[in-house]
Amino acid sequence: MPVFLDDQQEREVDGDGLVDLAGFVLDQRGVPAAMEVSLLLVDEDVMAELNAEYMGQDGPTDVLAFPIDEPGQVSDEEPAILGDVVLCPAVAARQADERGRAVGDELRLLAVHGLLHLLGMDHAEPDEERAMFALTDELLAAHAARTGR
Repeated sequence: MPVFLDDQQEREVDGDGLVDLAGFVLDQRGVPAAMEVSLLLVDEDVMAELNAEYMGQDGPTDVLAFPIDEPGQVSDEEPAILGDVVLCPAVAARQADERGRAVGDELRLLAVHGLLHLLGMDHAEPDEERAMFALTDELLAAHAARTGR
């Protein structure tokens, strides 16, 4: 499963670990192996611009997901891009500190969260939120059991 990482920010991040996690999640969710996903790591200024332009919100956020093709929407013979997950490690670091977690753990959680959004999950309703967060925890635990991370 092609997962691409574009790190455009200054913080040290385990990019290889995020790519491995993304591939694992997509495999576990049955995404066709030919579908591409991009993980973009950006600074707060870029994230604030994206958040304003696409979400109408001020300031940087932790993760944004931009779906492109849905699994099964494009034939196996055509190139397909599931979408882009944009992460802001600086915001993730603040959240990790507030929540008493390691920054890497926060980034992994946000990456899975963004990937699930690409796959059509949402958390606007309480039932959706419970299902999405339970699946996030399940995927993170399964990946950790496999990799020791």
